[in-house]
Amino acid sequence: MDSLVTGEWLANEMAACDLRIVDASYHLPDAGRDARAEYAAGHIPGAAFMDLADLVDPTAACDNTLPSAEKFAARMRELGLGDGSRIVLYDDSAIKTSARAWFMLRMFGANYVSVLDGGLARWKAEGRPLVSGPQVQRHRHFTPWQNDRRLRDKQAMLANLASRAEQVVDARSAARFSGVTPEPRPGLAAGHIPGALNLSYSALFDAEGRYLPKPAIRAAFEGVGVDLSRPIIATCGSGMTACVLAFALHLIGKEDVSLYDGSWAEWGADPATPKASSVPA
Repeated sequence: MDSLVTGEWLANEMAACDLRIVDASYHLPDAGRDARAEYAAGHIPGAAFMDLADLVDPTAACDNTLPSAEKFAARMRELGLGDGSRIVLYDDSAIKTSARAWFMLRMFGANYVSVLDGGLARWKAEGRPLVSGPQVQRHRHFTPWQNDRRLRDKQAMLANLASRAEQVVDARSAARFSGVTPEPRPGLAAGHIPGALNLSYSALFDAEGRYLPKPAIRAAFEGVGVDLSRPIIATCGSGMTACVLAFALHLIGKEDVSLYDGSWAEWGADPATPKASSVPA
């Protein structure tokens, strides 16, 4: 199963007994949208709803911190996602949150995970069916397992400032990266991690919300100065859109990519961390 699938492919595979479809939509608070209510109003037939707002560590200081392996596995069992399932994720979110679900599933041990290119909007544009109401799923076994090799914490990021062993690529908008636009979360400094490069996640999609072709993805990263032969740490505001960078890099075969899960929500809140910006002091 390819990592990126079309609506035609999904429509042809929907009856397969090992295929699970998941709506992984999540919206930022200022969007004024309710992902669960929208799912109930209309979703792809057979799809379960993955509540990304619940798939967090509630004890963590930062928004959207990854949950424990045990919590994640328990939620996946409830969604009917089991060991060996083929999983297709989609979303209807401006911040392309199926990539966050993809990153979590892979980190927590799922082997066969794909994203529906263009998400729900493309599915609807193609005239494909929707159903409403809840979707009852049979519980399946999902083994708790976690691979932290592709996670970076604040201490690792501080160490990387000196070593420059890994390139840091920030998925936020250019205005937020430069510090021209204030951060939407209160109490955060403006700017970016010193030495980071900036590629807004939105630059990786065409006008219809589909991922760019592989040569264009490669060109987008190289165009902002990324050396694709060297390892990369993806970061953003709170660990969401950084996963879009990770998924796009996966599409072009680059796997030495890590996530700084705390991202700017952690870095920008700490007065002790060094910060850079394009705004004169």
